[in-house]
Amino acid sequence: MTAGIWIWGIAALAAIAFLGWYRNWRGPLSKDEIERYMATAIEMHGANEFNDFDIVRRFLEADDGREFVMLNLVRLAPGEVADPETGAPTRSGKLMQRYSRPFMQALIRRGGHPAMVARKVGGYVDAWRVPPDPGWTIVGFMRYRSRRDMIELVVDPRFSSSHAFKFAATAETFSFPTQPVLRLYPSPVLWAPLLLALIAALAHLAILLSAS
Repeated sequence: MTAGIWIWGIAALAAIAFLGWYRNWRGPLSKDEIERYMATAIEMHGANEFNDFDIVRRFLEADDGREFVMLNLVRLAPGEVADPETGAPTRSGKLMQRYSRPFMQALIRRGGHPAMVARKVGGYVDAWRVPPDPGWTIVGFMRYRSRRDMIELVVDPRFSSSHAFKFAATAETFSFPTQPVLRLYPSPVLWAPLLLALIAALAHLAILLSAS
């Protein structure tokens, strides 16, 4: 009985820890937070051709405190490009990995993760009144715990230096945030605690069987 209590207690604590990390418990951004984050972002990154800070501000001001998924379409630069640090010719895919590794680490620390990453294998099948397909390389959906976590990534000095590799590796890209309307798979908020409960039940059963 004591072993069973320990097993279920550990499972419950693990579920609480997971939900504490995965869910946004801080609510929407306040006006003061938005002003502070935006001032820092503009100071760090300045005016550039890659980011529209007016759109970022409007997105933050409309914060509902919920998770969202960022859609990313990326066309990697063909062949080799100059390494931002050494100037040596380097394949764009390799440079993108030097950006994506620290990005993923920073994203996961903030309760985010890739929802899907796919390689493009064909041209546009349906297209109306849009520019021609530039030859996208990668499609990615990145889950963010909150808009606060997104802007904290933008202003994180430990991660900001990695953006140079992304800029060098990318010939063309666009990204915009989305929120799921229909999802045919269970959220980790549901299946992670259930998985922990299953593991605890199997461990408890194994102890009971070994003691009988």
